[in-house]
Amino acid sequence: MKRGFYTIMAAQFFSSLADNALFVAAVELLKTNGAPKWQPAALVPMFALFYVILAPFVGAYADARPKGNVMFVSNAIKVIGCLMMLFGSHPLLAYAIVGLGAAAYSPAKYGILTELLPASQLVKANGWIEGLTISSIILGVLLGGQLVGHAISSHLLAFDFPLINTGIDSAPEAAISLLIVLYAIAAWFNLRIPDTGVEMRPMPRNKFELLPDFWSCNSALWRDKLGQISLATTTLFWGVSGNLRYIVLAWSAAALGYSTTQASSLVGVVAIGTAVGAILASMRMRLEHAPKVMPLGIAMGVLVILMNFIDNVWVAAPFLILLGGLGGFLVVPMNALLQHRGHNLMGAGRSIAVQNFNEQACILSLGAGYSLSTGMGLSAFGAITGFGIVVAGFMWLIQRWHKSNTIHHKVQLDHLISIARSDKTH
Repeated sequence: MKRGFYTIMAAQFFSSLADNALFVAAVELLKTNGAPKWQPAALVPMFALFYVILAPFVGAYADARPKGNVMFVSNAIKVIGCLMMLFGSHPLLAYAIVGLGAAAYSPAKYGILTELLPASQLVKANGWIEGLTISSIILGVLLGGQLVGHAISSHLLAFDFPLINTGIDSAPEAAISLLIVLYAIAAWFNLRIPDTGVEMRPMPRNKFELLPDFWSCNSALWRDKLGQISLATTTLFWGVSGNLRYIVLAWSAAALGYSTTQASSLVGVVAIGTAVGAILASMRMRLEHAPKVMPLGIAMGVLVILMNFIDNVWVAAPFLILLGGLGGFLVVPMNALLQHRGHNLMGAGRSIAVQNFNEQACILSLGAGYSLSTGMGLSAFGAITGFGIVVAGFMWLIQRWHKSNTIHHKVQLDHLISIARSDKTH
């Protein structure tokens, strides 16, 4: 791997660490403020909101500027969202601004891999990036849970600046103020990411010209026989995984009676399994074999449903590791295949923006549905059952779709061969 790859990894680690700790802190902030039960669940779709709205623009923006610079600006936006959360804005609105920074960050984070590395190293690079990201999720969720717990928050709140009244007087607010430092560290690494030397693609003067271009790119990926399968798989995986993070918190409270601090450890357990699965996939899978992992998605859906029958943490921990492991092994080769097809069809930044649009639209739709259902009285157990059915059912449909594509492609190939043979005989 080139040296710049490790700088990208460091920047991604600290930014993701802060993102995931902030999620737990925001959940606890809403609970502390006495918010209705649907509002903590709404954090997930609010984070996804700008991914969907700005998808036509952020990919082109990432392709128009050095990606290290784009990542720096994105982290600065996340800091603004944290400050809004600290000083009076509604946590859902402030968290949406953090999502805005993340939406701009993602095309640069993944797009730079295709600029820096050859296609033969993409699965390996994605394995390490995903493994590191999942590690930061584990540590971030655990860090957020500990920061809002009494043991650490009491020390944070005891600290005070001389002659300055910061207005920070609750555990989640103290946690958020500390997380701003992590975003600053990530920004420092962003400034040290090397220029890849790839020619920039300038944005048009009229930014709305990007809309037809984006939809053209979106259509191109959905028409591509391999692109459509990898895009459908990753869209479903991240749509469910994005919401599962909160569902595990809600399930832990309902099934095990856990507090936010205790429940955050089980979210980290899922991430441990995902990290192991991602690293194993990077070591064992090749790009051309990516579609073979689709049955793991069906197995994931079945395991999600089986969560309803677990009420013991000693059973839950290995079960959640297995669930995460299947997801990690599924998503890494599919993600690499999607990046490879997207890079060839339209460019790195645009292809990642299309991917983010579809994945975050799925997160937004499922999260909005879950939040609405929670407001109407749906239990965590009911939501888990629904998610499991969605995962298993749609993964089965995607698998059938791929088989249909393969058969159709083989029929076309056989037809061309028969024509060629016929021409030779005549």
